[in-house]
Amino acid sequence: MASIRIAPTRAQRAVNLLRTINSGTTACPCHSNPAHHHQHAPPNPFAGRRRSLATPVDRSQQKEYAFEMAASSIRFGPGVTKEVGMDFTNMGAKKVMVVTDGTVQKLDAMKQVQEGLDREGIQYEVYSRSRVEPKDYSIKEAIDFAKPYQPDAFLAVGGGSVIDTAKLMNLYTTFPDAEFLDFVNAPIGKGLPINAKLKPLIAVPTTAGTGSETTGTAIFDLVEKKAKTGIAHRNLKPTLGICDPYNTRTMPSAVHASSGLDVLCHSLESWTAIPYNERVPRPQNPINRPAYQGANPISDIFSLQALRDTIKYLPRAVKDPDDWEAQSKMLLAATLAGVGFGNAGVHLCHGMSYPISSQNPGYRHAGYAVDVPIIPHGVSVAVTAPAVFKFTGASNPDRHLAAAEAFGVDISNVKKESAGEVLSEALAEFLVGLGDQPRGLKHLGFKNEHINGLVEGTIPQARVLMLAPNLDTSGGQEEREQLTGLFEEAMEY
Repeated sequence: MASIRIAPTRAQRAVNLLRTINSGTTACPCHSNPAHHHQHAPPNPFAGRRRSLATPVDRSQQKEYAFEMAASSIRFGPGVTKEVGMDFTNMGAKKVMVVTDGTVQKLDAMKQVQEGLDREGIQYEVYSRSRVEPKDYSIKEAIDFAKPYQPDAFLAVGGGSVIDTAKLMNLYTTFPDAEFLDFVNAPIGKGLPINAKLKPLIAVPTTAGTGSETTGTAIFDLVEKKAKTGIAHRNLKPTLGICDPYNTRTMPSAVHASSGLDVLCHSLESWTAIPYNERVPRPQNPINRPAYQGANPISDIFSLQALRDTIKYLPRAVKDPDDWEAQSKMLLAATLAGVGFGNAGVHLCHGMSYPISSQNPGYRHAGYAVDVPIIPHGVSVAVTAPAVFKFTGASNPDRHLAAAEAFGVDISNVKKESAGEVLSEALAEFLVGLGDQPRGLKHLGFKNEHINGLVEGTIPQARVLMLAPNLDTSGGQEEREQLTGLFEEAMEY
């Protein structure tokens, strides 16, 4: 039977030609003729060598190809706080720095902690001056308190502010000679990696919001620069998070709401962040791989479940402080969201929230027992959410529609180009339904003349903005115009 010859495709012919060139030989009739004059020329010194690109590879633009998952060990259950003394004994810790704040110090959570430490005969010192929404000077004061004590372990009892303060006390007692900005996120600080293991840290959250018990992130205000920033690295995460639903029963309704809004935005932002394999640059060393990597298949599971639980249980927890099931579910949702965003990252809501908090024109949120103006973190994050997800909708309509469906929207007939708008409307309706929430920046006291300052305070938040879909992150005019538009849209919903 005669064989059938199949003509090579254009692509195959091109590949064959390149192979021939790279081999240093050729079937060209001229060059394959032994009598041709070229055969008398000196041997080709490049024969057999592969061609390299004329332009050097720009490694700063190489996309990521891997993701890592890191989270603290978590123990969840009513009454587990009493086990903390045994945990330190099991670790071999003999000298513990307990970190809390003036309010939590009076609560049953601290009583349980101290009784547990006393039963085990563990020496401890209590630092109770942690500040809600910490400032750089309050962090430095806490570090100065811890250094001379030289603890061999830390215990944080409180909300995210307390846990973040304890993380930084741990960091700077481990690196006592470091400058404060050495580890602070670039471009505000040097962004150096934490290249040593820190001392054990156990975190006992008393609010259901930040997820700080699972993450390697600590946030604070840098007062001089009027910017909120922080430090993020896997080595900063607690060794163990003890999530005891009994400890959140003392939260006032306003704190339930604002901390729950943080969970809502954590889960939404990590669910819609750019995919991990679209992030640049690819690290040259795995120690430089950021904690916030972009959405990935594992973080997606935690983020979406946290979103669904928050939508279901937060309104109940806010409405009825005695709704035990809702409170427990919100504490678990906060932890789930912490694992999700602690590895995928957050983006625009958080990036924009930092200048909103630090440039507060004088707003005091009802239900917070503080004597200074305060925009709680969850409030500052959620206030821009309807504008943000309207903006990001086109980046991944399917994900935005899945989020809208979690809010109870029938998406069967929604066009993909409407995904952002539909999610934005669902979010606004949810926020209004919670009650006592500012309906935009205008209700926090911001005016149009504040927008330039808010934009300039957002630009340095490169750590989270790099994960924002649809945003130009070059730091130039295009990015400023996009952020200006977002703040204008967020003035009122």
